[in-house]
Amino acid sequence: MTFISTTRSADVVLIGGGIMSATLGAFLKKLEPSWSIVLFERLDEVGLESSGPWNNAGTGHAAYCELNYTPQAKDGSINPAKALGINEGYQLSRQFWSHLVDDGSIGDPADFIHNVPHMSFVIGDAQADFLKARYKALHPNTLFSSMEYSEDPAQIAAWAPLVMGGRGSGRVAATRVAEGTDVDFGRLSKELVGFLGRNGVEINYGTDVTGLERSRGGWSVATKHRASGERGGIHAKFVFVGAGGGALHLLQASGIAESKGYGGFPVSGQFLRSTDDSITSTHNAKVYGQASVGAPPMSVPHLDTRYVDGKRSLLFGPYAGFSTNFLKHGSLWDLPGSIRPSNVIPMLAVAKDNMDLTAYLVKEVVRSRDAKIDALREYFPKASGDGWELITAGQRVQIIKKDSAKGGVLQFGTEVITSRDGSIGALLGASPGASTAVPIMLELMQRCFPKNFKGWEPRLAEIMPGYGVKLNDNPDLAAQVAATTAASLGLTAAAH
Repeated sequence: MTFISTTRSADVVLIGGGIMSATLGAFLKKLEPSWSIVLFERLDEVGLESSGPWNNAGTGHAAYCELNYTPQAKDGSINPAKALGINEGYQLSRQFWSHLVDDGSIGDPADFIHNVPHMSFVIGDAQADFLKARYKALHPNTLFSSMEYSEDPAQIAAWAPLVMGGRGSGRVAATRVAEGTDVDFGRLSKELVGFLGRNGVEINYGTDVTGLERSRGGWSVATKHRASGERGGIHAKFVFVGAGGGALHLLQASGIAESKGYGGFPVSGQFLRSTDDSITSTHNAKVYGQASVGAPPMSVPHLDTRYVDGKRSLLFGPYAGFSTNFLKHGSLWDLPGSIRPSNVIPMLAVAKDNMDLTAYLVKEVVRSRDAKIDALREYFPKASGDGWELITAGQRVQIIKKDSAKGGVLQFGTEVITSRDGSIGALLGASPGASTAVPIMLELMQRCFPKNFKGWEPRLAEIMPGYGVKLNDNPDLAAQVAATTAASLGLTAAAH
């Protein structure tokens, strides 16, 4: 018996079974149904790494509550541009998911998306002044017009009782967007891959991609079945490396010039999780605060309502840590194995310039459980250690890249890497990743399939009415899109 794929050629090979590969595959099946597509996933199911619901915050990143998307300039001003861009991206994701639900490509949206209000909560005069300035910068915009602001403890308590119960005196402030969402990207990945499988895409589980080599008209992709050890190979006209933290190694293996100079800095994390109904039933919000000094943006503390497998739970964290793994189910040799002559200087430069981050991570690694509970009490003053378990989150590999001035910089975000001929593409980085998978994959398709893309655009506009339009500049269309996607996805529409 053979355990490896016997398919010898394909138009498209997708590496990784997370939300990125699944989204790209779904787009290509909608746009080019005759193309042959093969997907390889190293684990026994899809969506188990960064897309897994316990491995990320599932916020449906729309920049409603994430304060790091609106940093304050030295003069005190707030530039809303990044937050607006992220929100526009999330609106496209919602439109694509709505289309897939409406035409029966994926199942009940209640399996992967729920309304959960998004809140920012801060303590003290300086932080309250910042939040108020942020609100004033965002609220006039169409996409943020439903945002509410309050410094009234009673109002904030009505929005998030756990946050205010037992809290002492002192200035507090909060913003709230009632139509925020919680998304289980692991379940959504399974829905999308299920659609692919029903439409002729070959899905291979338990299979590592061990090598990428240029061959005539595309790529030779080497594979290995993890359980049996059998090896195989397939020729692909186009390869997408959507392997999360594993993408860097494969991108390096490809040898493309565009991969030179990139490195990765892994950040691990943990969450406190409660499934105790007496706790979870009294909190329905995602409450984000300010990151500690020296903390990476993905370590912004948040008290989150989550819906996973139909069960409501509460997460608090993340508590950052450090591991040399690039994947949760990876190897301790991932980081040292990624060092190349082309990225040594950028990696050394980043190490030199980010000592505060290193010190922060060391402190987090040795933090006791009691200290973690103390951090929880900043957002849930009456919390006790009972009813909470510590779980390991997914790995996030932050991008290290060349910089002419500094030698190298650490970049928090996502970046699409493509070869000059468009025959291979990859995604590096982390947040806001999953929530903006749709615009990210649209960018990749435009770069890798420029000749096809112009012909695809009318169909893309049918699928996503807001495609090619800034909803923030079109209030009527924004309201229409909000209403139709809310109806399709079983959500509450914004009250503008």
